[in-house]
Amino acid sequence: MEEQQRTIGSVTYREAGEEYFAQRKLRRFAGIWSLWALGVAAVISGDFSGWNFGLDAGGFGGLLVATVIITIMYFGLCYSIAEMSPAQPHTGGAYSFSRSAMGPWGGFATGVAETIEYVVTPAVIVTFAASYLQSIFNSWFDWSPATWVWWAILYVIFVGLNVVGVEASFRFAVVICLLSLGILAIFYVASLWDFSWNNLTNMAPEGGNSDWFPFGTVEGVFLALPFAIWFYLAIEELPLAAEESHDPKRDIPKGTIYGLVTLIITGFLVLFLNTGVTGAEEIRVSGEPLLDGFRVIFGGSENVSNVLGLAAVAGIIASFHTIIYAYGRNIFSLSRAGYYPHWLSLTHGKRNTPYIALVAGALIGYGLALLLDQATKNDWLGGNLSAALLSMAVGGAVVSYFLQMVSFILLRRKLPNIDRPYRSPVGIPGAAIGALIALISLAALFWRDDYRPGVVGVAIFYLLALVYFSVTGRNKLVLSPEEEFALTQGAHGHPETEGYGTTHVADIPAGAGGSQ
Repeated sequence: MEEQQRTIGSVTYREAGEEYFAQRKLRRFAGIWSLWALGVAAVISGDFSGWNFGLDAGGFGGLLVATVIITIMYFGLCYSIAEMSPAQPHTGGAYSFSRSAMGPWGGFATGVAETIEYVVTPAVIVTFAASYLQSIFNSWFDWSPATWVWWAILYVIFVGLNVVGVEASFRFAVVICLLSLGILAIFYVASLWDFSWNNLTNMAPEGGNSDWFPFGTVEGVFLALPFAIWFYLAIEELPLAAEESHDPKRDIPKGTIYGLVTLIITGFLVLFLNTGVTGAEEIRVSGEPLLDGFRVIFGGSENVSNVLGLAAVAGIIASFHTIIYAYGRNIFSLSRAGYYPHWLSLTHGKRNTPYIALVAGALIGYGLALLLDQATKNDWLGGNLSAALLSMAVGGAVVSYFLQMVSFILLRRKLPNIDRPYRSPVGIPGAAIGALIALISLAALFWRDDYRPGVVGVAIFYLLALVYFSVTGRNKLVLSPEEEFALTQGAHGHPETEGYGTTHVADIPAGAGGSQ
C-alpha cells in the first residue's frame, strides 16, 4: 500500500498508523509536587556552581542587579508557559507553543534552541560535579580519577536511571531535590557566623570604578546577565512532562510558579551568603564555590567540609538527572513529529522511556565536554571550560525564551478562543518585557571575547539545523499531538482525552491553520 502523504504549505505530512504511536508511548505518573521537585531539581545546581562566574564578569553589584533583571524575565517566561502549557498539554513544550503560533519553521527553530540548551546544560553540570569530586578525593586520598572519567561515570548512571522508567525518575527527583534544599539550608544557617559585608565587595575595582561595580556599572550588569540566568535555567522544562502528568492542566502551572518562587529564595540567599562568607575575589572563578564556603565555615575540620561538600554534589546531580530527563523528552517530541529522524523517538517497550533520545543526547553532551576541554587546555579557546559551556547553554536558552514569549503574544491574538485553564497575570506586557531581556542577554553572550567562539559554534549548529530542516526534515512530518493541535487550531491534539493519531493527513485541508 502506498504511503499517504499531503503537502500543506511548505511541509509534507506522512500518515502514521496506530503502530507508530504504539512504539512511542509515555506513561502518566507526575502530580503537582513531583513537578515542583522536577523544576527545582533541574535548576538547583545553579546555587552550587556557575552563578559565581557572574562575579568575575560584573562584581557583586553587577551580578546582583543582573539577577534582579533576570528574575523579572523569568516571571514573564514562567507565567507565559504556565498559560500555554495547560492549553497545549503536549510533551513538545516550547516547540508545541511556537508550532501553533508561528508554523512549522517557528516550531522547529524553538525546538532546536531548546535542544541545544538541554543537551549542553548537563555537559556544564557534569564539569562542576567532577570539580567537586576531584577536590574531595584529592583531599582524602591524594588521588582522583581524571575529570573525563567522572563525566563518563555520571552520564552512565543517570542516563540509566532515566531509562529505567518515569516512576524512578520522578521519585529520585523528589528525594534529591529535598536533599539539595536541606544542604543549602545547613549552609545558610552555618554561614551567619562567618558572613561579612566587606567580603561582598572585596574585588579590586578597575579604572576608578566603585567596589560594588568594579568593572563599571552598565558593562558589569550587562556581562553578568548570562550568569544570573544560571540561578533559574531549566525551570521552564516542566511543560515537557505534560504527557506524563496525571492532570497537566492543573498541575503544570502550579508546579512552575511554586518552583520559580522556591528558586528566587534560594538564589538570592546563595548570592549574598556564599559571597559574604568566602569573598567575591576568592570564588569569582571557582568550580566549587559552596564547598569553598563550607571550608571557611568549618575551618580546620577538612573532613566535615568534605562530607558536606560530598552532600553538596547531590544538588549538582539533581540538575544533571532532571535535565537529562528534559533533553530526552525534547528530542523525543521533535523526532516523533518528524523534525528529527523518527527513530530517535522510539520508547522502551516495557518502561515507556525514550531510551534512544536519552543515549543520543548523552553522547553529544559528553563529546562536547571533551572537545571544549581540549580546546581550553591547548589555548584554542580562552577562558574556563565550565564557563564556556555555560555560555553555550545559555545561548540556546535565551533564543528559546525569546521565541516562547513571542509565541505567547501571538497565541493570545491568533487563538483567543482556545481553552486556557490558567491565564498569566502579567499577560502580554510581561511577555514582551521578558522577551526584550532575553534578547539583551543574547547580545551579552557575544560581547566577551573568551566565550564568543563557543557561542558562535552554537549559532553555526543552529543554522545547520535549519538547513537540515529545509532540505529533508520538512518533508517527513507526522501528525503528532503538537501538529494536530496547530493544524486544527486547537480542535484536536489533546492526548490526555483523545489519545494519539486521531487526525489523518487526508482530513487536513490545504491552508489549514498554522501550516505555513
